[in-house]
Amino acid sequence: MPKQAVIIGAGPAGLTAALEFLRRSEIQPIVLEASQEIGGISRTVRYKGNRMDIGGHRFFSKSDRVMQWWMDLMPPESLGDTIAYQGKQRTIAIPSRLPEEPPLRGMGPLTTAGESGEHLPVETLIAATAPQNSDLVMLIRPRKSRIYYLRRFFDYPITLTADTLRNLGVTRIARVGASYLYSRVHQIKPELSLEDFLINRFGRELYLTFFKSYTEKVWGTPCDRISAEWGAQRIKGLSLSTAIKHFVRNRFKHKSNVAQNDLSQKQTDTSLIERFLYPKFGPGQLWEHVAELVQQKGGEIHMNSPVTTIYANAQRVTAVETVSPAGERTRVEGAVFLSTMPMKDLVRALEAGGAEIPANVREVSEGLEYRDFITVGLLVDRLSVHEPDGGLLKDTWIYIQEPDVLLGRLQIFNNWSPHLVEDKTKVWIGLEYFCYDTDPLWKMPDDELKKFAIAEVAKINILRAEDVHDAHVVRVPKTYPAYFGTYARFDELRAWIDSFDNLYLVGRNGMHKYNNQDHSMLTAMSVVDGLIAGHVDKAAIWGINTEQEYHEEKK
Repeated sequence: MPKQAVIIGAGPAGLTAALEFLRRSEIQPIVLEASQEIGGISRTVRYKGNRMDIGGHRFFSKSDRVMQWWMDLMPPESLGDTIAYQGKQRTIAIPSRLPEEPPLRGMGPLTTAGESGEHLPVETLIAATAPQNSDLVMLIRPRKSRIYYLRRFFDYPITLTADTLRNLGVTRIARVGASYLYSRVHQIKPELSLEDFLINRFGRELYLTFFKSYTEKVWGTPCDRISAEWGAQRIKGLSLSTAIKHFVRNRFKHKSNVAQNDLSQKQTDTSLIERFLYPKFGPGQLWEHVAELVQQKGGEIHMNSPVTTIYANAQRVTAVETVSPAGERTRVEGAVFLSTMPMKDLVRALEAGGAEIPANVREVSEGLEYRDFITVGLLVDRLSVHEPDGGLLKDTWIYIQEPDVLLGRLQIFNNWSPHLVEDKTKVWIGLEYFCYDTDPLWKMPDDELKKFAIAEVAKINILRAEDVHDAHVVRVPKTYPAYFGTYARFDELRAWIDSFDNLYLVGRNGMHKYNNQDHSMLTAMSVVDGLIAGHVDKAAIWGINTEQEYHEEKK
């Protein structure tokens, strides 16, 4: 059994792997983090007593294993001793309290033998012990997201309410309905682009109204040039019909007391999830706690240690080299290597270590594209828009569909957790921009960018510029791995990297997959499972959030 694992990156996947190694094996992890912050894009940014969640992270998963993992680290603040998980078991994971179960957990439904020997499905109970620390807890938060379009708010997902009809107007609603019915009869086949994917599920009129502008803001690329796989990854199972069914069910279906406590909401498509867990002080709080546990258990975490060189011999990685901010080089050897670094950088590091890169692999790697991300935090007295009772908007996210601004999305941090805001009389919001690191917006000096962002949000009547007290800019490179560029040839790159038998790719950028943090965690858990069992099925790791057992759609 390998004794030392080198893990590149201290985000959710890397830290999950490190803690799993220490809890369940003799393998000693060494985590190498390029930045000075824990948590990757799931970190919490601190500014003058306020906290920012980069991109917004709902702690929800249809994997019981992930939910149990979170509960063990940070129990809910306000629930009892157990949380009942109802509904169909899609991605069942064996909780740590059942060590006798076989490895490679999370790969299918869990069953148990009945009295007659037949296998019966198990209703999983996730243990949630009483908090030992009043700060180290999960809050249970209501999810409310809306679309801001035509200077009005629309439900997200779109529902046929009186407000929707009034905002859109009868004529446009009629066009939406006719377009949707047409799309159901005339499905686009083969479904190659994201445009095809969305039209097939929502109709062309609704696609043009609510999807095209925002999606192209996010990706900076026309929807007909983005792979349909993006839709399969991020909004699978959601369509106009499922949104309507969900709305009707919520209005008329009686829910039992147990169902009310069902945080897993397994029968619900991800884009419709209405409640979620959230660390009291933001997502970074959980990952900082995990990092502390890793170090307490004897693991190593080295910050400001970007990996620039990877050495390999006969398709086995032998060591990596890091470079400190002062230019000091450090060689780190290991028996197994887990990488969450962008695949483009991984290939460059292998080449720097002497690996011969096939021409086609280099071409695919260098052609991979990423979208970068900017959040401008604004501390304000009040917003110009509010709830009917005059109170603060209850939204966590607001999707900005207005074509006359670059702003893509707005977060109200107060609604993620009131503990993210130092002064409870103020409103703390995040204005989110999607761009490339070559764009003028990315290169704009902070002071100019603050003024630009304030002017944009004032232009669309969200607030008045004079109500802004303070602002803070955070730039995050390579936040979104893109499904265009050379992505159509991605399998060539994947096959070559997978040929290194002790190198395992995990996480969002590590696999160039637009995963949520729970899927990133599952990739890491599954690698650890396989190493302990003596064999890692790399195809199964790639299948997480792709194969049917990981789909969040209804069968």
